Amino acid sequence: MRAVARHLGREYEPHRYAGADFEGIYDGLATGEYDVVTSGATITEHRATKARFCTPYLRSGQSLVVDARRTPAITSTAHLHDAVLGVQRGNTSEPVADHLLAAGRVREVRRYDYDAILTALDDVEADRVQAFMKLEPVMRELTRGRPALRVVQTGITDERIASAVRLDDTALADAIDGAQRALSVDGTLAALGQRWLGDSDPAATSMIT
Repeated sequence: MRAVARHLGREYEPHRYAGADFEGIYDGLATGEYDVVTSGATITEHRATKARFCTPYLRSGQSLVVDARRTPAITSTAHLHDAVLGVQRGNTSEPVADHLLAAGRVREVRRYDYDAILTALDDVEADRVQAFMKLEPVMRELTRGRPALRVVQTGITDERIASAVRLDDTALADAIDGAQRALSVDGTLAALGQRWLGDSDPAATSMIT
């Protein structure tokens, strides 16, 4: 979004979302607290009723993180039968976890507030939670300084990540789409992918250029 703002000649001013449920970020967008949501936001049918999504810039999916020292036998969602699985409220991992629970493939789903992600990872390291699920690029970044934690499965889902604006702000959506096309042509998007996705599974996560 910094590159988009530079291309459009607009000021880049980040606003931190502090709600407990990620879905609430779209309420702030609707009331004008900020102009764009660009926080690893997956396009979903429900969210599309609350915001106008721009062209996706990233293809990714949910990943599974475990403490490899404590639970080496968990290498995928197929091995979660006796485990507690953590997710964030309002994250696209939540319905995946609910499906696993309904199918009897996980013992319990523990839901963390959106801003409690580091607490969730602490709980994985302490074996209070045996696994945590979230988009791969975020998990790669957050586990970088936690050598015991390992991303053991990627591509659990296939999601498209995009910026979102207010439903009636077609002008800004069109401007962002145009900027992304230009950044794709000049190689900026590819360079951003190399910088930020270098340790991701290319079969599961890649920039859309």
